[in-house]
Amino acid sequence: MQVQTQKRYYTPEEYLELEEKAEYKNEYRDGEIVPMTGGTTNHNEIALNLAASLKFAVKGQNYRVYIGDVRLWIPRYRQHTYPDVMVIQGQPVYTGTNTTTVMNPLLIAEVLSKSTKNYDQGDKFLYYRSIPEFKEYILIDQYHYHVMQYVKTAEGQWSFTELEGESATLSLQTIDFKILLSDLYEQVDFTVSSEEDSLS
Repeated sequence: MQVQTQKRYYTPEEYLELEEKAEYKNEYRDGEIVPMTGGTTNHNEIALNLAASLKFAVKGQNYRVYIGDVRLWIPRYRQHTYPDVMVIQGQPVYTGTNTTTVMNPLLIAEVLSKSTKNYDQGDKFLYYRSIPEFKEYILIDQYHYHVMQYVKTAEGQWSFTELEGESATLSLQTIDFKILLSDLYEQVDFTVSSEEDSLS
């Protein structure tokens, strides 16, 4: 006889309390706590290249750039997640009494892995689209020069642009910012990309 184990569901408050003491980051997906394991060096290089370039480009302007340690709360879908790069226009809107969780990104970028790319392009994008301030989504392949860009139009539609090759240029629509893919992928070693990672 097979015994079915009961899945434990947590409240957002329980998750946040556990996350304060956790050794590793976890996402919260409508009651479930999902561990996030470590990413590759390529993943880290790409996220840092983008965040550093963005930070320099918006210096003195009313934008905040955050990398993967800042948590995002999506109330409509009850999701806590850690985007690779977020840009907030103006002041961050926090949830709760601390400054660890924000709610109002203008732009989100995710570096794709083999294990998370379907989720990042599917359900996660659906969740992100429920954020009123959210207007641009950048998905970066870590295995070759390939970027997908989604931009929310004035009519509320999402337009799609695909970029390939190291000479292509990513031009953001919500911020005055451009970066060559050769710069975005600086120091990325595609020969080690067979080492799978599972960090979104």
